[in-house]
Amino acid sequence: MRNSFPADLVLGPVFVGKVETRWQGRPASAIAKTPVRGRVWLAGTGLRGDEQADLAVHGGPEKALHHYAADHYPFWREKMPDRGDRFAPGGFGENVSTVGLSEEQLCIGDVLRLGEATVQISQGRQPCWKLSAHMERPDMAAKFQRSGRTGWYYRVLREGYLEEGAPVELVERPQPEWRLSAVIAARFDPKLDPEIAGRLAGLEQLSPSWRKGFMRKAMPGYVEDTSPRLAGT
Repeated sequence: MRNSFPADLVLGPVFVGKVETRWQGRPASAIAKTPVRGRVWLAGTGLRGDEQADLAVHGGPEKALHHYAADHYPFWREKMPDRGDRFAPGGFGENVSTVGLSEEQLCIGDVLRLGEATVQISQGRQPCWKLSAHMERPDMAAKFQRSGRTGWYYRVLREGYLEEGAPVELVERPQPEWRLSAVIAARFDPKLDPEIAGRLAGLEQLSPSWRKGFMRKAMPGYVEDTSPRLAGT
């Protein structure tokens, strides 16, 4: 399994966003992020100065910080050259980004030290229609989900300051058999083996919402309808 953690890894830019009404007749969003100069405090529910428009599905203790691999942006520039200028760190609404670390090298429940803070991987990202609206591509959220290159969320175990260039270190790996990329793929697999879904539902390191999602997938005959999330219907 390709989950070796890279040495000498550092944080790229740190991003925060304000809630704005960006699309006429549709809910507001804070997906548009801007880089922070200097240190920024990471609290239990997120970065100081970062906002979420809908706390029912964004932010909170289980999704306090979104990390996206800058390594994925060349993939998106190749797939969508007409939007190439948008595929750069912060472009998908993430809070932090790195070069040299992706879903393939991580596991659910990994505990990382980011600068002064200690965080734990709680789940992958479930893209919604706001990503499509933000990128001005109606199919963006669906493509993002199918790619598996979704990034991941952290819960905060120890609050502290983050800043660009701060070291990123692996502290603990309680679930080495559950690679993050495989768990993300399983969450979006409409034909997931119910036995695997049941095992994932039992992972205490997973966020409650993803554990519930896997519990439903473990039920015989269950079919998940993702259209409201992806299309905003």
